[in-house]
Amino acid sequence: MELIAGIKLISVGDELEILSGDRGSADDIPAWVAKVGHQHVGTEKFEKHWSIVVKKLK
Repeated sequence: MELIAGIKLISVGDELEILSGDRGSADDIPAWVAKVGHQHVGTEKFEKHWSIVVKKLK
């Protein structure tokens, strides 16, 4: 839900970083981003969380 709100607040071409402690987010967010027409820039695992970066395309 926070990702959807965040995407609405940024401009086309901007990137948004999502930090999550839930392993499922690392799979679910890239799938959702592709489904709605944005770009998954990358996912990186840190000690206790994942950083998922998406780019708004439309």
